[in-house]
Amino acid sequence: MFRLFVALFMTPFIIVPCMLSSVAMSEQPNIVWISCEDISPHLGCYGDPHAITPNLDKLAQEGTRYTNAFTTAGVCAPCRSAIITGMYQNSIGTHHMRCNATLPTWLKPFPVYLREAGYYCTNNSKTDYQFSKPAKKEIWDICGAKGHWKNRPQKSQPFFAVFNFTGCHESGIASESKYKSVTEDLLPSQRQNPKELTTLPPYYPDTTITREDWKRNYELITAMDAWAGDLIQQLKDAGEYDNTIIIYWSDHGVGLPRAKRWLYDSGTHIPLIIRVPEKFQKSLDISSLATDNQLISAVDFAPTVLNIAGIDPPSYLQGRAFLGLHLSPPRKFVYGARDRMDERYDIIRTVRGPQYRYIRNFEPLKPYYQYMNTPEKGATMQEIRKKEASGQLDPVMALFSAHEKPVEELYDTHADPFEIHNLADDPAFSQRLSEMRHALSEWQNEIGDVGLIPEAEIEILEQDAGSRFAILQSTTKNSSTEKRLALLVDIATSASEGPAGIPKLLDALQNEDASIRYWAATGIGNIGPAATSTLKRVVESLNDPSPSVRIAAARAVAKLGSPEEALPVLEAELQSDHQWGRLAAAIVLDEMDEEARPALPSLQQALLNQPNKYIVRVANRAINELENTDHQVP
Repeated sequence: MFRLFVALFMTPFIIVPCMLSSVAMSEQPNIVWISCEDISPHLGCYGDPHAITPNLDKLAQEGTRYTNAFTTAGVCAPCRSAIITGMYQNSIGTHHMRCNATLPTWLKPFPVYLREAGYYCTNNSKTDYQFSKPAKKEIWDICGAKGHWKNRPQKSQPFFAVFNFTGCHESGIASESKYKSVTEDLLPSQRQNPKELTTLPPYYPDTTITREDWKRNYELITAMDAWAGDLIQQLKDAGEYDNTIIIYWSDHGVGLPRAKRWLYDSGTHIPLIIRVPEKFQKSLDISSLATDNQLISAVDFAPTVLNIAGIDPPSYLQGRAFLGLHLSPPRKFVYGARDRMDERYDIIRTVRGPQYRYIRNFEPLKPYYQYMNTPEKGATMQEIRKKEASGQLDPVMALFSAHEKPVEELYDTHADPFEIHNLADDPAFSQRLSEMRHALSEWQNEIGDVGLIPEAEIEILEQDAGSRFAILQSTTKNSSTEKRLALLVDIATSASEGPAGIPKLLDALQNEDASIRYWAATGIGNIGPAATSTLKRVVESLNDPSPSVRIAAARAVAKLGSPEEALPVLEAELQSDHQWGRLAAAIVLDEMDEEARPALPSLQQALLNQPNKYIVRVANRAINELENTDHQVP
């Protein structure tokens, strides 16, 4: 259904405008978003025993607290692109951290529709949308530090105003100076005693240093609560409080390891509080509920805001309105994706229901804690590394310091809120596992999961397709979009299913689609020595026209026991015209450890004149490991 609509929407002579709702409203509500960064539901109204959050607790008392709200990624920029567009980041190509995607020309960030309907729209001030067109000035009336509803030219004009608190970002925990600056106005009674905190997750070392980080998280949240209270008071002072729907949310979970960047509840379960003034409750058919347990995704925010503003959400949106009139059926699942995080790729997808979470690791040979510059600077991450080095990891910590990941993970979040008991191999849960595995495949096919295409290949295909979204929403020469998607999802999934998949992978290695060949080569590399019989076929792929396939084939050839044949290909790719191919090659060399020593001069050369800092970071890490040095790069 979605692809059928997109085909109609993209037809040149069909205009599909965003119409005002046929249900007339006597008055358009003002809407204020109070958003913050990097916090899980560590608020008093969510039952946290240590939280000091009186303002948000009061907002929840007057409104509705949503208990099952989740973001689409465990990191800010990908999920914020989904929030502003109402479309999944791995559908429109904004899934990799710090990328710049080309959007379809028909895709409008939802504030554009609000402005067309007469709203004054401001953003103060974070964007992080991962696209440069449309520009900020095309989306917002004002975007920046001066963005405020008070500045609208006519006081009778309805407004949509976004305020973003950046003080509780992970840097507020990691940086002592930022932590002190953000929390400088807290009273002694608002401070936390780290020794008394009872909520420290079991996958962290219980040390003084780790507890200091956990304490800082709480105090930053208290500072954020005071900021939110001030915004609410401004509405009251101006007489706009009872004319304004207030929506409070966080972009993803707490800014610590195994939370931020990850797809567990610790990284994707977010607080969501909405207060609808009594005057709008009847016209919007909204009852006043203290709590609402329906499943909500952050991709639902855009259609919901349009719906409560009296605007029919465009049919192409992939989220659903969960407030207002004419709602679609409630969700059975919410979905999430992890892709490149800074300098490291790890393709992971998740399906979350009311009780169970399913995770598919498409790259299970990569460890949970890949070395990344930014998180490695954090004190908690450093404590984890110390425990790893000393061999003093307890069983729960050891789960996430393993060198490999399970292909599938399944958790009962009611019985196991920290998601540490993987049920994927338990026969008692085989039906649940099969259901959620199927749901994931259906979702990937429905949205066109462009995240399964290597990033270097995306940049190549984007030029002809016109947008990243169109790569998987148009037809190829010999197969329909549906068949291409289905095969891509199938082969990417088969790449982590072991030796039984060798015949399918060898066949896919000859496919005309470079992305399918990439996953075929990746799958053979995942199998390793058990696939030695495929070596001759894989060596032929070292000359593939696609840089991503050449790199995947080189990785496979090395794992099949012939690193000397792989190294020249990887060294050449370090100097290619494709920046993300360079990064992928550097990552493979880093993973080869001592086998990469002959390529040391090429890695040293890769420290210079690169198009992005991520290539330098990985090359530097590989050199440090080979040379037993500790050189630091930005």
